[in-house]
Amino acid sequence: MKLADLSEVEEAMQKAVESTQRSFNTIRTGRASTSLLDRVMVEYYGSPTSLKSLANITTPDASTLMIQPFDPGSLSLIERSISLSDVGLTPNNDGSLIRLNIPPLTTERRQEFAKLASKYAEEGRVSVRNVRRDGIDLARQQEKDGDISEDESRDMQDEVQSLTDKYTKQIDEALADKEKAIQTV
Repeated sequence: MKLADLSEVEEAMQKAVESTQRSFNTIRTGRASTSLLDRVMVEYYGSPTSLKSLANITTPDASTLMIQPFDPGSLSLIERSISLSDVGLTPNNDGSLIRLNIPPLTTERRQEFAKLASKYAEEGRVSVRNVRRDGIDLARQQEKDGDISEDESRDMQDEVQSLTDKYTKQIDEALADKEKAIQTV
């Protein structure tokens, strides 16, 4: 990577932000959302398979998720996987589809989810800082090798730091939005 090619650093930081946002989407806010089930894996014919690839997931109303498997034989496997997952919802199986009722969140539970969101945000910020460290190390190494001048190295390090600030701010804004959604009754 050369001075003009900071796109790899920026792309890695963008991926860290996107990953953090996906983690936020798995946290309940009191309203039904199909993304709550993103992390649920079903043991299907001996291999872990994502629930989204095995069933149609819909939200008929604000407090219900409906799961209709493509293969009716996988209904009990899906039900068991949801029960064992960390989603914290009890599946209701009616023989052809599964309903998940989303109960209103208690204040205590909202605080737990806010802490979880903060943890995900910190993981995202750590990822961004790791990319910053790698970018700055690369600039210093190129300067040491004589590929770029000391001024170019300093400019590159400043650019990496400004990218770090930009993406850290995006994570902080996403965290604030998620905390607001969690605390909204």
